[in-house]
Amino acid sequence: MTQRIPQTSQSDPELTGVRNFRDVGGLPTTDGRKVKPGRLFRSGHLAHATETGAEFLGSLGLHTVFDFRNGADHALEGPDVELPGVRNVNIPLSDPADGREFWKMVRDGELGQLHEVLGDGKAAERMTRSYRGIIRTRTAEHSRVLHALAEDSVPALMHCAAGKDRAGLSIAVTLLALGVEREAIVTDYLESNAPHNRYRVRRSSDAAEARTPEVMELLAPLFDARAQYLTAAFETIDEEWGGVERYLAEGLGLTPETLDRLRDQLLD
Repeated sequence: MTQRIPQTSQSDPELTGVRNFRDVGGLPTTDGRKVKPGRLFRSGHLAHATETGAEFLGSLGLHTVFDFRNGADHALEGPDVELPGVRNVNIPLSDPADGREFWKMVRDGELGQLHEVLGDGKAAERMTRSYRGIIRTRTAEHSRVLHALAEDSVPALMHCAAGKDRAGLSIAVTLLALGVEREAIVTDYLESNAPHNRYRVRRSSDAAEARTPEVMELLAPLFDARAQYLTAAFETIDEEWGGVERYLAEGLGLTPETLDRLRDQLLD
């Protein structure tokens, strides 16, 4: 199969139903290597991919799609489209009921309620806690992903709902294991803020008062990719394990042999 390596711009109408899609190939490692193009992709969910979009995704030669959404996400958005010959692995990175009432408030809440829950930095603090918590508590899930990539799952695509948080952290963990520079990981993560990548803010009402500038400002920290969130994840690795090497070995159970296989799969 001829493999087409997509660009980061999503102006291509083939992917109008899938947001935040990109190839992470080309990112540099600290030892002078680079991530191979066409081996590791990231995106938002695939539930709304059009027929043309599904054909495009099918042309990438994917082996595995890692879906980090939970049951509540699937109920809201639907299952991913079927891609013939591609294995779909669902590894939820948050409890299906976790935050359900919170996200209902995000969709339905009035200005006063939103300000009480999200104002004065509370929204950004919530996101930072979430990133730290996923790193601290989801070592088994991240270990499973990296072991799969080292064995037989490449080319692979990782996604959650928006492709920003759960997928963003899983991509970041993978890139750390490959030895990619932290600055390069953050730069790729921040691409989720590009207009064609951003997850659309959902509000139950289309009325003007539901989307005033003040409301949207309160919601922004939840839908932004912010360097401080990913930096907090890196800091958690350093605080809990003393650095990436011990995190990979003790937290994720990766042997030197597994890391070598992973890097052979994904690095030039």
